Amino acid sequence: MQLVVARIGRAHGIKGEVTVEVRTDEPELRLGPGAVLATDPASTGPLTIETGRVHSGRLLLRFAGVHDRTGAEALRNTLLIAEVDPEERPEDEDEYYDHQLIDLDVVTEDGTEVGRITEISHLPTQDLFVVERADGSEVYVPFVSEIVTEIDLDEQRAVIDPPPGLIDDRAEVASARDAEDAAGDEA
Repeated sequence: MQLVVARIGRAHGIKGEVTVEVRTDEPELRLGPGAVLATDPASTGPLTIETGRVHSGRLLLRFAGVHDRTGAEALRNTLLIAEVDPEERPEDEDEYYDHQLIDLDVVTEDGTEVGRITEISHLPTQDLFVVERADGSEVYVPFVSEIVTEIDLDEQRAVIDPPPGLIDDRAEVASARDAEDAAGDEA
């Protein structure tokens, strides 16, 4: 199974280094020197990591055969793809690969069916499950422990405890203006 582990950003310096946007929780395993990665587009790879270092909080990589800024710039926006055993699981028991979560059935704690996970959206602050309902509509479920209470890979399901309004129309809208209006009505 192939997993996207990073996206190449802009060139850094003049010796062929590039910044990378890491898309794996295990960069030391997937993006270490000597790693050979497939690419998207395929025509730019495969790429072998020659060196890696962190500079100002960003991972910088240099690839074999890329020794100048021009070569590095030519790689910009290329996705780096690692080959992973489909049965492999992350070291932390509370972490999952996207392919393990896609197609899980989503149910509430009382067993009510919500839908099926069709996509994982990785946002800067948190990940979201994109859940397709039986009627074809989508609902977005934040992948946080307060809402996603259980992932059962054996049963192929994700159990959620959604707050009001997340998957239905029971949302309660509260704002400062409502409080002011209520106070004004009492006077």
